[in-house]
Amino acid sequence: MTSEILENAIAGGRTIILRGRKVVGGTAEAEALVTRQTISGWGGVDPMTGTIIELRHELCGQCFSGKVLVFPGAKGSSGWSTIFHTARLAGTAPAAMVFTVMTTKIAMGAVAMHCPSVTDFDRDPFEVIETGDRVRVDGDAGIVEITKRK
Repeated sequence: MTSEILENAIAGGRTIILRGRKVVGGTAEAEALVTRQTISGWGGVDPMTGTIIELRHELCGQCFSGKVLVFPGAKGSSGWSTIFHTARLAGTAPAAMVFTVMTTKIAMGAVAMHCPSVTDFDRDPFEVIETGDRVRVDGDAGIVEITKRK
């Protein structure tokens, strides 16, 4: 297979495959929650509910628990990984993460959550993934498979 985006008709939907780089291994599949804004851990997330509480964030009030979180990356203090680790312990963490800007904050957060995570894609994930799409993240292979909602 080439590194091109493969698009096929599957079950009435369109499937798109992105190839990237493994951050944390494992596999998860869930509905996507997408934002083009970075997420602040400390003060921006309620780890007990998995809800974004940063008032000026476009996802304020929305829950990422059990979803594939698609976002640029982390902002704020080194407490980011602590907040997301707490979300894992509370059972409210994302199922997987797809992000575009690698930092130590996001890497530590992904590892602390044991959350399948991929970055450094062959195509901008924001061009193809929308909230509500079904997304399968294979962290081991560095592959993200998107099935477009109908």
